[in-house]
Amino acid sequence: MEGIMTTNRKNELIAQLVSILSELIEANDSDQVSEIKSDAVEMLTVKECTEAVKGLSEHTVRKLIKQGKLPYLRTGDGVNGKMLINKADLLAYFNGQTANK
Repeated sequence: MEGIMTTNRKNELIAQLVSILSELIEANDSDQVSEIKSDAVEMLTVKECTEAVKGLSEHTVRKLIKQGKLPYLRTGDGVNGKMLINKADLLAYFNGQTANK
């Protein structure tokens, strides 16, 4: 009777498979969360840009935006909306790299 599997043995194998699959799903989920976190975009206000780069003034940030050297998003309506700058673009510009447009 070596080829016949008992109900208890079948249940043990099923429990082991479920455990292994659960671990794989959890590992995959945590990998996806890590990927999402690493792809997160950090946006800065004009004032926050001056805090991120020592010696940088708000006037200079606005001037770079107006010259098209630093891409931005405007939130809100009209000229009173906040200008948000991607931190990676800001740092890339000051490290001599081209900002992502």
